[in-house]
Amino acid sequence: MPSTVISAGLVVMWSSGFIGAELGTRHSPAATLLSWRFLVASTLLCAAWLLLRRRRRGGPLPRRALAEQAAIGLLSQGVYLGSVVWAADLGVPAGTSALIAALQPLAAGALAGRLLGERVSRRQWAGLAIGLLGVALVVRGDLGSAGSAPSWAYALPFLGMAGLLTASFLERRARHPLPASDTLPLHCLVSAVVFTAAAAALGQLRPPAEGGFWLAVAWVFVLSTLGGYGFYWLSLRHNGVTRTSALMYLTPPTTTLWAYAMFGAAPGAEALAGMAVCVAGVLTATAKEPQSRAGRYPEHDRNDSRLQPSAVSAPCGGGCDRTLEARRLRAAPELRGKGPLG
Repeated sequence: MPSTVISAGLVVMWSSGFIGAELGTRHSPAATLLSWRFLVASTLLCAAWLLLRRRRRGGPLPRRALAEQAAIGLLSQGVYLGSVVWAADLGVPAGTSALIAALQPLAAGALAGRLLGERVSRRQWAGLAIGLLGVALVVRGDLGSAGSAPSWAYALPFLGMAGLLTASFLERRARHPLPASDTLPLHCLVSAVVFTAAAAALGQLRPPAEGGFWLAVAWVFVLSTLGGYGFYWLSLRHNGVTRTSALMYLTPPTTTLWAYAMFGAAPGAEALAGMAVCVAGVLTATAKEPQSRAGRYPEHDRNDSRLQPSAVSAPCGGGCDRTLEARRLRAAPELRGKGPLG
């Protein structure tokens, strides 16, 4: 799939989660929506996974891989979604949560070089800073309307951001990586267990009989779970942590436009200006720069399957490649006198 398609799909599908939350919480508490969202998702995805595994006759998944992906799913869906939706339930404005979540690109950019060996250029840093300014302009109006939320509730969006960021780094450093067709059902199953237990403990597990609630469940399952997280992990593997995180800057302005189309919440002039700044920041941060093989970080190469040497090439000093022919030429003097004519 082309990188541009993955990037556009990530922005649109990830934004759909905020719209689905607005639709669902109009008919039920947040815990009810989250539990039934993942109960439906885990049932359908696990059934499809079992069917595909039977057709392919695949063996059991490694236990270490299952443990890694269970932790990633708990962080990326359980911690992130639970924190953000819980904060909204307590009265934290959606714009404030969006702004806090938009700090993830700067945190990812600061840590990617140390943890993953990814090179963060000055252009990317500039794009990340411009994007943060744009997000601040988009949600500036929401920052002043704190509502009746308790002060500790504002720590929840930070917790959600940290959970998603940690999951991103764990996925890139996973020792037993699995394809998205294996990881997404497992992530949803782990989230279903967590949110169902929470909803049962709160006495909010019974779903309402309204059709609007089930429409919201279908919305968040198809667009947000399949589309949002599917494109998110695809983007991580194709674009890396820094570029994927920079694309998240487009989520608040895209959600604003979507909310205007569906709910009539018209954005102001300041929000429109912020959207333009967000686009400029993302274009700056995600622009490809010419880079030789010598400029890559060795640590990043070892953790990126796309940069692993093939069976007929091996990396050598100075960023060059020793091809099979080069190795034959190097070994030729050692074979003199040992052949059938020697």
